[in-house]
Amino acid sequence: MHTESIERWVHDHTFGQDEKKAGERRTMIVIVITLATMVAEIAAGWAFGSMALLADGLHMGSHTAALAIAAFAYYYTRRHAHDPRFNFGTGKVNSLAAFASAVILAIFAVVMAVESARRFIHPVAIGYNQALAVAVLGLVVNGVCLLILGRGGHAHDGGHAETHAHKAVLTDDHDHDHTHDHTHTPPGPGRRDHVLWSSYLHVLADALTSVFAIVALLGAKYLGLRWLDPVMGVVGAVLVIRWSWTLLRASTGVLLDMQAPPAARERIKKALEADGDTRVSDLHVWAVGPGIYAAEVAVVASAPLDAEGYYNLLPEDLGLVHITVEARRCPSPAR
Repeated sequence: MHTESIERWVHDHTFGQDEKKAGERRTMIVIVITLATMVAEIAAGWAFGSMALLADGLHMGSHTAALAIAAFAYYYTRRHAHDPRFNFGTGKVNSLAAFASAVILAIFAVVMAVESARRFIHPVAIGYNQALAVAVLGLVVNGVCLLILGRGGHAHDGGHAETHAHKAVLTDDHDHDHTHDHTHTPPGPGRRDHVLWSSYLHVLADALTSVFAIVALLGAKYLGLRWLDPVMGVVGAVLVIRWSWTLLRASTGVLLDMQAPPAARERIKKALEADGDTRVSDLHVWAVGPGIYAAEVAVVASAPLDAEGYYNLLPEDLGLVHITVEARRCPSPAR
């Protein structure tokens, strides 16, 4: 076989991970804003002797570090997208970074809960006017950052994303038929950029802390309800822990190659069995990056279709980028 005759079947596994995502640009903007606010608060706190400003500045620093993880993940994903050591590309770096960020978010929530409990037992004096100013400033900054990040990072930052789909069929005659093409796969429900989602949750947690702080400070200053401060801290911690748990579950599912949602698998099964002769005997579908999936399918048929026949049956809107079908011939497939 001539070398040039196999070129059209050769493919890579970047699946678009080498391209700069809109989420990366948004995350960098938010990092700059958060970092600038952190520096300003720490400098002002040091200059005017304000512990509230110093504390909030250091708090901003913790979120800047979490956002830096997101920025590094985007860079690493692009930088190593063509590295052959990654079987299905670098898409899972996104979920790995999200997992680390979710752990940081959970630690932050635990610290909030512990500090709130401590203040129940040992109340501290509060400079209401100064603390309110810091809380309002934090809310404004976080509100701007939330608008920049959007609604938590759906994959394919708008529009249709072009995905490279590698397709292979193995038959019981040990023939190998490899085809590959480019398909346009619009975003499906629940497909998230986990890195952008984690960044969004960090900023949202910070904004929520500011809102609860404002409510507690106003209640304590004008109504004498000093217990509101630690109560709001506990409520905020519970919500943040819930968010971090959701992110942990989603990112862990990708890292452990858990099956795609049942609805997606059922669509693939029905599509392949649409000819009335084919039966799916085994099906594995798992995420290899934000909104992109690999699939391995075993089918049984009395007259197996050729490669294009099976791939033309598959839904084009599920983000399938790497598909292998094992076709076995059987006189009368089990129904």
